[in-house]
Amino acid sequence: MGNNNSLKLSLKHEDIKAIEDETGFTVGQISRLHSRFTKLDQESKGYLEREDLLSIPELAINPLGDRIVHAFFYESQNGVEEDKLDFKDFARVLAHFLPIQRKEAKNHLNSKREKLLFSFRMYDLDGDGEISKAELLAVLTMMV
Repeated sequence: MGNNNSLKLSLKHEDIKAIEDETGFTVGQISRLHSRFTKLDQESKGYLEREDLLSIPELAINPLGDRIVHAFFYESQNGVEEDKLDFKDFARVLAHFLPIQRKEAKNHLNSKREKLLFSFRMYDLDGDGEISKAELLAVLTMMV
């Protein structure tokens, strides 16, 4: 449980509770995510940049890795520069990947609609809210 102690040292109880309420992650899951975030933040800047995420081998070799990384920064709500991802935004984006619960989800990030919108943005390369034939072809070409 040492991870929970390090989590409490770097985040206030209110912040942990807010992340838990907004994302649906448990305190233990938040602690593990924070540990991963800290490992990715090798320079201890307190935020991640695109290069930090692209250093994950599975993302580096994934044909859609760049689109996935883009989604992390598109979803950022920290109000700082869009090239910096803080822990709260990191957790918000990963909440899209939680399985949908049978009962009503207590967070909107885990709804079917939000998951669909998140997936849609992977294909909407220019961010205009539409997927053109050219964008679909570009994404399909990335995959093969």
